[in-house]
Amino acid sequence: MQEVTILGATGSIGKSTLDVILRHPDRFSVFALTAHQQIDLLREQCLACTPKYAVLHSEADASLLQQQLKQKGLTTEVLYGEQGLIYVAGHVKVDTVMAAIVGAAGLLPTLAAAEAGKKVLLANKESLVMAGRLFMDAVKANAATLLPIDSEHNAIFQCLPHQQRRLSSALGVSRILLTGSGGPFLSMPLEQLSHVTVEQACAHPKWSMGRKISVDSATMMNKGLELIEACWLFDADSCDIDVVIHPQSIVHSMVQYHDGSTLAQLGNPDMRTPIAYGLAWPDRIDAGVEALDFYRLSQLEFAAPDEQRFPCLRLAGEAWRTGKTASAVLNAANEVAVDAFLNKKIAFTAIAEINEQVLNRANLAEPHSIDVVIQADLQARALARELL
Repeated sequence: MQEVTILGATGSIGKSTLDVILRHPDRFSVFALTAHQQIDLLREQCLACTPKYAVLHSEADASLLQQQLKQKGLTTEVLYGEQGLIYVAGHVKVDTVMAAIVGAAGLLPTLAAAEAGKKVLLANKESLVMAGRLFMDAVKANAATLLPIDSEHNAIFQCLPHQQRRLSSALGVSRILLTGSGGPFLSMPLEQLSHVTVEQACAHPKWSMGRKISVDSATMMNKGLELIEACWLFDADSCDIDVVIHPQSIVHSMVQYHDGSTLAQLGNPDMRTPIAYGLAWPDRIDAGVEALDFYRLSQLEFAAPDEQRFPCLRLAGEAWRTGKTASAVLNAANEVAVDAFLNKKIAFTAIAEINEQVLNRANLAEPHSIDVVIQADLQARALARELL
């Protein structure tokens, strides 16, 4: 029986994780659930799986939820704030942590799970984008198990040699092919992109995701951040990874070998598949996902990304090659810019413009400590807000 903490339980990944867990009550027990401020949904989740702890962002929300759960007869203790997140991520009784908080807010609790030697199911790519070296060092130093949950990285993990899941020429690996759907604007004329609406940007053609990640998919910043994440996860350089547009989202990523072979992981676009893989690893369990029907697949398309259409993808590659705190700066600027777009303060195309200006203006430093990373994040956010 694994005791599981879900960081970001009310988001799309968190809800899918709970769905898989509740299918296997003999294998998993929920230790803690966390949310930012969705009290009603978190209350219903607590009623469904009776965790020992729940965590919310504010003290007032935590107090309200505590009263509501007590009225329902639950003994769940409700904590609040960043320290509450860190506590339930590193608790001695926790075996597995699903790191699914969106954005920079997930960095410190996810790092706490690694430092506590947990099995970390990484859906918070920002932990590696912002503090890749520090995070990977923490995983190694504390004998934590790191399993990627993003569908693309989970696919790569499955396709790499079992002896060493990294890009290793000695094991015959030549390249990683990181697939991406291209989002909702793959075929839209470029001159129309500045006029797209929030609703259009959030309407992903294949995946059901939160609003921020949906916008990142539309700009392909999400794929750029995944490129950086893949470099850290698989000990690769950006020149060893090709991003491939694949609109059907059936092939989740591929690995090429020196003998001419290409191994791919295929499946329906449902995050419960990689979540179930991570929860049960090295076993496999039912995820509630329908298997592919190859007789119904009409065609699978692949194409190179257009950097004129997706400048954020280019910026992510530049940030990786620049090093220092460039990736943290880019991530922070993007979070501010996307939030501004979602609140209808800027045009869709202004997201990339703000990201590039912040990346060019920020003072970059060597990320020797988490404090340096956090300072870079704060500086970039301030610059982005000035540009708004």
